[in-house]
Amino acid sequence: LIDYLDRAEIKALLDAPDPRTRLGTRDRAMLHLAYAGGLRVSELVTLQLRDFPDRSLSTMHIMGKGRRERVLPLWKETQIALRAWLAIRPQVEVTEIFLNANGQPMTRDGFAFRLAEHVKTAATKQPSILGKRVTPHVLRHSCAMHTLAATGDIRKVALWLGHASIQSTETYLRADPEEKLQILAAHGAPAIKPGRFKPPSDALITMLTDVRRRA
Repeated sequence: LIDYLDRAEIKALLDAPDPRTRLGTRDRAMLHLAYAGGLRVSELVTLQLRDFPDRSLSTMHIMGKGRRERVLPLWKETQIALRAWLAIRPQVEVTEIFLNANGQPMTRDGFAFRLAEHVKTAATKQPSILGKRVTPHVLRHSCAMHTLAATGDIRKVALWLGHASIQSTETYLRADPEEKLQILAAHGAPAIKPGRFKPPSDALITMLTDVRRRA
């Protein structure tokens, strides 16, 4: 089984960073991209401006695990969050989009730390999120589960996440209770003929009574 956030928890998390601050603007863009693209944390922290070939930021080019490439469209909300960060991103020599407070590329641990801080903020709106272990990879799982729920097609989930084999993606089928309920509904319960209770005859009761006395 895998951990993932439901839609209400995801919304609370995406809204957690304060857009009035520079770090909040950066974090909101990171969270939006990590969830919308189903990105591995390594894919997120190595993103560069050249990975957005369209100036409108409508698509994102990802070089994934095993050098497998994929191009993903982005929601307008994600484009807005990313554009807000790029507008205030410090002018430094490093090419990675996301920087830490020192102007250096964001690290995996750095993102995990910021995520944990925003989980605490999100919990004020959605307390259920505290009952889950929210790691960067949980955002990828959440994207996969919501994509599966929206499309009902495991192949599309595999395409979105950049899986080499659909066997990796089948994990989400095992985790999704809604999918299991749909399978139950499709097959239906087996038709079992109802039985009818018959009280024991007087002869049987007499025999059992005799056996009990002899014992």
